[in-house]
Amino acid sequence: MSFANLGLSPALLRALTELGHEIPTAIQLQAIPLVLAGNDLMAAAQTGTGKTGGFALPVLERLFPAGKRPGSLQRNPRVLVLTPTRELAAQVHESLRAYGRYLGVRSTTIFGGVGMQPQVEALRRGMDVLIATPGRLIDHMERRTVDLSGIDTLVLDEADRMLDMGFMPAIKRILAVLPRAQRQTLMFSATFSDDIKKLAAQFLRNPLEVQVTPRNTIAATISHLVHPVEASRKRDLLIDVLAVDSRRQSLVFSRTKHGADKLAKILETSGFKAAAIHGNKSQGARTRALSDFKSGRITILVATDIAARGLDIPQLPVVINFDLPMVAEDYVHRIGRTGRAGEDGQAISLVCQDEAHLLRDIQRLLKQDVRIENFPGYVPNQALRVDTATRPPGPGKARPAQHARRGRVEGNGPKTNGHAKPHSKAKPPQRNRFARA
Repeated sequence: MSFANLGLSPALLRALTELGHEIPTAIQLQAIPLVLAGNDLMAAAQTGTGKTGGFALPVLERLFPAGKRPGSLQRNPRVLVLTPTRELAAQVHESLRAYGRYLGVRSTTIFGGVGMQPQVEALRRGMDVLIATPGRLIDHMERRTVDLSGIDTLVLDEADRMLDMGFMPAIKRILAVLPRAQRQTLMFSATFSDDIKKLAAQFLRNPLEVQVTPRNTIAATISHLVHPVEASRKRDLLIDVLAVDSRRQSLVFSRTKHGADKLAKILETSGFKAAAIHGNKSQGARTRALSDFKSGRITILVATDIAARGLDIPQLPVVINFDLPMVAEDYVHRIGRTGRAGEDGQAISLVCQDEAHLLRDIQRLLKQDVRIENFPGYVPNQALRVDTATRPPGPGKARPAQHARRGRVEGNGPKTNGHAKPHSKAKPPQRNRFARA
């Protein structure tokens, strides 16, 4: 089935064609007709499956029936989209503008980390769609610089992440001032926890449910690999893993903001093009780092879990967990940045013995063993104890690990015959070589 069969206007179909979107994804196929019919909706799908299009397209169609604006321009927004992070807000805004390029849609974003005045001026000019993070929206509510009395459609994007980040009180405060009569509420998320269902019961009216993948499902195109390592040698191992293909884009996760900054500096000193992104960075620095990563000006982005949701990085080949997350579900969100839209992806984790219990939790969540292989030269003194099925081979019996993706996807990397080159054949990099680079 094509988008033309879903009841979208020619203006939206034209924009979709120019964007190269011809066939709706599973979540779009199920969600769009239900939203167009005016239903409240709870929709769950794993990352990279087109959730933004699942709500943006029908919302635009309802704003501009048959591709035309009904009545005169209005100053106050009719649609409010709440997102947990600035990056996701910017991404939703970009998607809305792309889909609505022939509709004359007016939209803006408001989030923290930047000055208030430009946002105040944008709100005064008026808009159709407002995309906001909860904290900054409340700031505007308190200053009375935003009027939400005309909202007839509310979208909670990545609702589970907003609850994880402690936004429940803010969400309730915002919802308390929104019009209730005839308001359509859409809740989109990667997962639906019990807390999410409780929230939906409070604020959605007879919602329909769409779930195209089970809870905490991971794309089948992602392969999982663990390298055991002594905690004191993690940084050296990370450098050697990245050096297997220094031109390959890699998203590296650190548990702390300080750790992310420190890793980025170490990688830069070693000759890699790297940057860090986390909550303490200014919005300008975060936007610049993400833009540089997407464009290829830097090849390594070191991030905390704030970047695990909402980042849309096309064809990201690998995600590396320098630190395992404390909560197993965050592993799913982290590695969801790779293996998107049917592409192959790899999740590599550097695990010391102190993190063995975290790896066990991840395996239980995945309901599968994760492949464990020693990286040559980094065999730990003590074998990583996870369980009998997943213990790594002893010293001297390490199987060659395979990181490099097929040459057709790696960009500037050397092409192969379709098989990755094993680590054992990769010459370990010399630190002074990187320093000269």
